[in-house]
Amino acid sequence: MSLLPNFRAILLFAALLLTLSPAHATAAAQWQGAAFKGDRAMLEKLAAAGAKTVRVYDEDDAWVLDEAARLGLKVVMGLWIDHPRHGRLDFEDAAVRRAQEESIVAFVRRYSDHPALLAWGVGNEVETALPDPLPVWREIDRLAAVVKAIDPAHPTLMVVADAGVERLAPLATCCANVDILGINVYAGAVFDLPRRLAAMGITKPVVVAELGPLGQWQAGRKPWGAPVELTSSEKAKFYRDALAFLRAQPQIAGVFPFLWGSKQEQTETWHGLLLADGSATAMTDAVAAAWGAPVAEPAPLIRGIGIAADVFAPGQEISAGVDAAAFDGSPLATEWKVVAEATDLRLGGDAEAAPARIPVHVKHTDPATVRFIAPNRPGAYRLFMTIRDRNGKAATANLPFLVR
Repeated sequence: MSLLPNFRAILLFAALLLTLSPAHATAAAQWQGAAFKGDRAMLEKLAAAGAKTVRVYDEDDAWVLDEAARLGLKVVMGLWIDHPRHGRLDFEDAAVRRAQEESIVAFVRRYSDHPALLAWGVGNEVETALPDPLPVWREIDRLAAVVKAIDPAHPTLMVVADAGVERLAPLATCCANVDILGINVYAGAVFDLPRRLAAMGITKPVVVAELGPLGQWQAGRKPWGAPVELTSSEKAKFYRDALAFLRAQPQIAGVFPFLWGSKQEQTETWHGLLLADGSATAMTDAVAAAWGAPVAEPAPLIRGIGIAADVFAPGQEISAGVDAAAFDGSPLATEWKVVAEATDLRLGGDAEAAPARIPVHVKHTDPATVRFIAPNRPGAYRLFMTIRDRNGKAATANLPFLVR
């Protein structure tokens, strides 16, 4: 196997580091930023938190390029490739493939000279749900070659799901036109990533294109199937530990925590570093500190949560509580709400419909405790709590429960 593509990628990556701030122009530097889906205000908060780069997923977010230039950010610009499982792209159909290519070519030609452009992200987890990912990866490699022919000045990145050594091993020899390999990695698997890359013989630079704590597909479950979400404080600890670990890995060219913004996926809080209204959290504090911008007044800390039982009868009184503290001991305010368990569950981060909020009779509430009457309709629910401090910073947690 020729080492030339890998050598070229390393040189190109090193050159691109020089386009960032001088503090990042070192051999050990990494792209530091986040995967992004949000509005202009959220992007401004990302820059203020110390990010230098931002990853977006598709052409709909081309507006980020102009805003990033204004804010001093660089952009990994996504080129969306439809997933075969959606039924819109048949990789065996030459006409469909040509139409996809023409769309990408037009977009790359339009934006290749943009001053905020850092790299092209060609596809994201396109192989999801396919028994054999190699044909799709070869098509992505072909499209990466097309992109490079138009714009040799910016590296190409392809992003795959972290699916284990056996499935990812072909990437060691596949895809010479992909300069940097992106892998979306969640939970404890991140700490084993360097060993697995070595075992697979993958030598090109690697970006952790999504870094997240325990995903809903990995989490422990209640007997009725509801996955148990970490609190915002537990997620923040994961980000602190994972970012520190990855910073010391020479093959890791960048890390993008997922997601700077908010997203309904299993719950409204599972993957968002921010709340839907843009409120900062312990997770945003953790990544800001990792990026060299520690906060003086951190978000509330959740020390524990609990509910009286897992299963209740319709109309039964339910009590629950949270042990939380502000950084300075000042009073906190807690919003409590009951939401139906999500049923519109999708693969690979596809858009999900938010479940309904359920009106319940609340008998007592204060910042630490709540008592309310269980819904009359049997089913699976979650009790959400959002704790805010005097600065409006938020901590989040939820407790699944069943009514039967």
